[in-house]
Amino acid sequence: MGLQVMPSENPLVLDQEDKVLQIFPRPPILTSFQAGWDGVVMGYMCQPPYEVPEMFSPRWHSIAIFTHGNYAIHANRKLDGRFHRDAVVGGDIVIVPANVSTQVSWEAEGDFILIALEKSTFASAVDENSEEVVIIPQFATPDPLVFQIGLALQKILASDQKNRLYAETMANTLSVHLLQYYSARKPTLREYAGGLSKRKLQQVVDYINDDLDRDLGLAELAAVVQMSPHYFCHLFKKSTGLTPHQYVIRCRVERAKALILEGKLAIADIAYKVGFANQSHLNRHFKRLLGVTPKQLLQK
Repeated sequence: MGLQVMPSENPLVLDQEDKVLQIFPRPPILTSFQAGWDGVVMGYMCQPPYEVPEMFSPRWHSIAIFTHGNYAIHANRKLDGRFHRDAVVGGDIVIVPANVSTQVSWEAEGDFILIALEKSTFASAVDENSEEVVIIPQFATPDPLVFQIGLALQKILASDQKNRLYAETMANTLSVHLLQYYSARKPTLREYAGGLSKRKLQQVVDYINDDLDRDLGLAELAAVVQMSPHYFCHLFKKSTGLTPHQYVIRCRVERAKALILEGKLAIADIAYKVGFANQSHLNRHFKRLLGVTPKQLLQK
């Protein structure tokens, strides 16, 4: 007999990041709490059989992404007043919109990723009003794209690299996907034939080059040209052939190359100066883009 979901008269209100830690018996393996990501919070954890209390969040839409493999873990779930017994396998997701209560118990140990998207950031991905967006709750359902986004975010958290722009780009892709496939009213995504105007592209390029040493964010770059993150990414790639994250990495490598050839700074110092998390982070991207390591460049 599995754990049974018990009703609660006073649901737990998840309005602060650290409250998530109070729900589960074990601490998370990874979290983004210290990563500085804007509008998205992520945790990766492995939990034993357990029952969490009834809860809801006024701030976040949450997505659970199950990564335990192809075997089923049975869970008794209450979601938006409906009860369901899920047989959850790896690759399944559960969507709990903001202000929707949920409660769950599960019968075997398993690992999963939790992603929480801030309501306002989520809606602004495609210039939607956050109060008009209605996300439909989902019991366990497979979604390969959301699964891959979760794994990508888990990987960059584990790598301990400066990764805010990449993480926020992934979160934006996730937001647009959820709006397209799990909302009551599908957003109208405009199509553009061209890219950014020369003036706007130059504004963004100048901003990036002036702040290469910082962990730049997607919404921050989109705000330079007063666009939603989704349209900014679309037009920027049309103009440059690269995503904003790829472009920033390329700029950092080119700046590092110039500083290495000047010969005034140690390679480790150059890595930090151009915005890489460490020298190995610089070495990896340097070799990938230029075909040689920084030391090999000096030996030429």
